[in-house]
Order: sequence, then structure tokens, then C-alpha cells
Amino acid sequence: MKQAAIMIDKHFILSDIDERIYGSFVEHLGRCVYEGIYQPGHPAADENGLRQDVAALIRELNVPVTRYPGGNFVSGYKWEDSVGPKAERPSKIDLAWRVVESNQFGLNEFMEWTKTVNTQPMMAINLGTRGLEAAKNIIEYTNLEKGSYYSDLRRQHGVEKPHDIKLWCLGNEMDGPWQEGHKTALEYGRIAEEAGKAMRLVDPTIETVACGSSNLDMPTFAFWEDTVLSQCYDQVDYISTHQYYGNHDDNSQQYLASSDGMDQFIREVIAICDAVKAKRRAKKNINISFDEWNVWYHSNEQDKQIEPWTQHPHQLEDVYNFEDALLVASMMITMLRHADRVKIGCLAQLVNVIAPIMTSDTGVWKQTIFYPFAMISNQGRGHVLHTQIKAPTFESRYGNSSYLDAVVIENEAADQLTIFAVNKDLADDLELTCDLRQYEGYCLDQHVMLHHDDLKAINTEAAPDTVAPVAGKNLTFENGHLSGMLPSQSFHMIQLKKA
Repeated sequence: MKQAAIMIDKHFILSDIDERIYGSFVEHLGRCVYEGIYQPGHPAADENGLRQDVAALIRELNVPVTRYPGGNFVSGYKWEDSVGPKAERPSKIDLAWRVVESNQFGLNEFMEWTKTVNTQPMMAINLGTRGLEAAKNIIEYTNLEKGSYYSDLRRQHGVEKPHDIKLWCLGNEMDGPWQEGHKTALEYGRIAEEAGKAMRLVDPTIETVACGSSNLDMPTFAFWEDTVLSQCYDQVDYISTHQYYGNHDDNSQQYLASSDGMDQFIREVIAICDAVKAKRRAKKNINISFDEWNVWYHSNEQDKQIEPWTQHPHQLEDVYNFEDALLVASMMITMLRHADRVKIGCLAQLVNVIAPIMTSDTGVWKQTIFYPFAMISNQGRGHVLHTQIKAPTFESRYGNSSYLDAVVIENEAADQLTIFAVNKDLADDLELTCDLRQYEGYCLDQHVMLHHDDLKAINTEAAPDTVAPVAGKNLTFENGHLSGMLPSQSFHMIQLKKA
């Protein structure tokens, strides 16, 4: 049996965890909104058309922040179309996804939904086909109490108190040629600076996110970040990173190494941010908002068959399997290992569209990726300890990749220590050890495991529990030493508490 060790010191704290690292994403795409979170007339819908069976599962995920309304969708979006009497809202074509948007669910409906699921908004503005004036107007509508045109317009729409939205994305993926209003780095950096400046004049308490590269393989990567931040450094707090992975060549071992690519991406963006900081002799850090990340590839072929200019088609509806859940766990562990600079993360997306939750007219169920997200989101609060790993490795496209992926989190308020770990070895178990003698008086409280012999196993409406957590049984904690076996291809949440 292969040997692995996790090494920590309770005094070596990396960072407090910003709970917004466990955020998600709702875009007007496919059935994420319509037939997802919003379906008037459905037996589970409330008087506002919000599906409460879906809301219950979202609350289980414990999502502190939700990005909205896009995504590619936002780069052609006119927010004014989504407010006011529904009968007067226009249906518009959306060039991003080649569908028709009815605007029956809009800004105020979204804000009502955030209260239902206990999340906070992360609002994106259109810097593709629009600019400074629209940016100023939307924050006036959402954040000023009264006495101006747009704040009074909100009140006429039945919303007396301001929404007080504090987190704003300055556009979406503006480096991408697929984006409406695609810009060069210099063009985007200038409009981001001016939009951010105007918005802060309306509400100086907001935080803003500049668009970074759409993925690590973009030909403009690094040049984009350097140029953009050189223009708008003083007006932004975060720069975004986006990354999706897929097992395109059906090589599961290589696929599970993808989180090493995510780690590389984060490290390189941090280096660029700090280089710009040094050039500008700035005091503040620019941190990372990893506001689109997930597995996305299962639905690529079926999406080619979608008829254009329909409303909310079955689009990007990946059916996730067990190996996807393992990678999602590793991606979350990767972000936590950079919690000193990764402050916001948004799993893309939340319902139906590359999502942990799926719906039909007759029910709602949890995809395989639901479970690692829920476990880490709910139990990964506190601060991250510098986590060192000694484990066997395998050759991957990223170099030597460790079979063990792990992070240790201490929650002092709860007298709790939590280890999240993935055994990526598809053949062998790992014999794990960890010296925790610094945590005198602690005992093993729970060990929850996600494991399946079939990497391609999926959950469906008819069989929703094919892949689900079970109690682990192979660990012991004696005299301050944790030891035991982690089965091949498995994810673990190991929790110790003070007796």
C-alpha cells in the first residue's frame, strides 16, 4: 500500500477564509433561471414563481454570494428591460447563446430570490455593448434610496428600500473574441477604470472585479492582466479568472490532474498582480475572484443540435459522473490552498446548466458534484493552515502530480479541525498519517467519504443516490496521531473536535 502524509503546524496560518470563495453563478442561459430557480405555476413554486424545492437544495449548499446575470449573456444585456411591469417588458434576442430572452425574471426578481436562498448578489454590468452611462444608472437604481430618477424609478417598481449591492463585476470575459463588444486589453482597461470610478462616486462602499483572462490558454494571457491592471488598478479590488476542465480524451488519471493546471493559473495571476503593484508602487493587493469554474464538456455535442431563437432550451446540461465530483473537490481544495489571495469563487452554474442541481417538471435531484461542494462549503469555515503533503506522484501534462490532494482548516470558534482530501490514485489505496499532537484534547468526530467503484457512475431523477456520501471507517486517532486508509478514487472530509 502506498504511503502518504499530511503535515501542518497550528501556528502556520495561511489565511482566514473569505466565505465568498463558496459562491455560485446564475446566468440567463438554458434552464438555469426559467424552469430552474423560477417556474411560475409549478407545484413547488411560491407566489413569486420561485421553486422552493430548488431553493431548499441551494440552502443546503450554503452559497454566500451569487454572480448574476452573466456570463456571456451580460455583454448584450439592457438591464432596464428586466424591471417594471412584466407585461411591458420586451422579449429580446440574446446573441451570446442565440436564444430569445423574455425578461420575465429580472433584477428585482433576482434580488427577491437572494433572500429566499440566503445569498448575497454579485452583479455584473454590461461593458460589451454598453458603458459608463449604463453603469452609473444601474447602481443609482439599486443603491440610492430616493430623490433621483433611477432610485425613484425603483420605488415606482415596488421596491422602496435600496438593494445595496456591494460587489460588482465590470463586464465579462472581455478578452474573448466570442464576446459581444470584445475589446483589446487597453480598451477594456480604460472603460473598466472609468466605469469603476463613476460607480464609486455613486456608492464609495462597493467592491469591483475587473475581467481577467477567460482561461489559461488564451493567447493574450498575462499581457491582458498586466495591461488591464496598469490602467484600472486604483478602481478595482479583484481580477477574475475563469477555467473549465473536461475529460476529452477519456484519460481519467490525467483528467484528475487538472487541478494542478488551476493551481498554475492562480500562481501566475498572483505574480502578475504583484508585478503591477510594484510598478505602480501601490499599497493594496489585487486579489482573485475565480468567478467561473467547473467541469464542462459532457453537453458539447448535444448543444450543437439546439434550434436557435427558442426560449430557455436544454442547453449546457452536463450530467456529471463520479470522477467529475473528485475533480470538483480538488478544485475547491486548490482555491483554499490559495485563500490568502483567492477571496471569491463562483461554481458555474447553480441549477440545470453545468450545475450541481437538476430539475424536471416532476422533481429535483443532486448531481454527483453537489456533495463535495456542500461538504466543503458548510464545513470549510475558519482559517487555512499551510498544508504540506508527502505522497507518491504520477506523470501528468502538468509535471509530477501528487496522488493526494489535501488541505487542513481550523475553526477556532468551533474548536474544530477539518481535513479535506482526495485520493486520485485509480488503482491503489493510500495509507495516510498526520501528526496532530498540537491539538491536545481533540478527538475524531466524523469521517465522511465519497467513493464509487465506477468513475462514470451518475445520479438521475430515477436513481438520485447512486453516488452519495457514506461514513468512513478506516481511520483512527490515537495519541495525537491520525492514521488509516483512504480507498482509491475517493474524497474525504475528516473532522476532529475538542472533547
